[in-house]
Amino acid sequence: MTKRRLYIIRHGKSSWDNEGLDDIDRPLTQRGIRNAGEIAERFLRKSLNPQLILSSPANRALNTALIMSKIWDVSPENLQIHEPLYLADVSEIEQVVSSAPSEITDLAIFGHNPSFTMYANLFLASPLDNLPTAGAVIVTLESEEWEGIERRHVKGTYVDYPKRK
Repeated sequence: MTKRRLYIIRHGKSSWDNEGLDDIDRPLTQRGIRNAGEIAERFLRKSLNPQLILSSPANRALNTALIMSKIWDVSPENLQIHEPLYLADVSEIEQVVSSAPSEITDLAIFGHNPSFTMYANLFLASPLDNLPTAGAVIVTLESEEWEGIERRHVKGTYVDYPKRK
């Protein structure tokens, strides 16, 4: 069996300052930018860095992915926008993850609540009430493919977020 890591990452804190902006266009706050960098650095220190990043097209999610990808030294062609990750339900997230090439063993997805919390809870023994902004769940799995992954494939989980010490 192939060891795989799935990084389920919620976007950083976003700004509500401009009421005229469409939801998809809301930017990160300074805290959101800082937290994205902090979490990426924590993962890098643990030798946790994905090969492929799939992001929602929303400004806040894509910018969180860009900040983290730079710290992880992920090449630009390995950061892809996946429209279904914006306003996704759990089955749409599953479809995006299932579409990842089997040769990729470390995959990160960037998106939004509540669906990212619900999706992460499929793999966690102790469910989260809420995946905080810039929070991540890393799921270590044993599976030959990304398609059809579920709790029985889980070998370990790691949860981190900015206020976790």
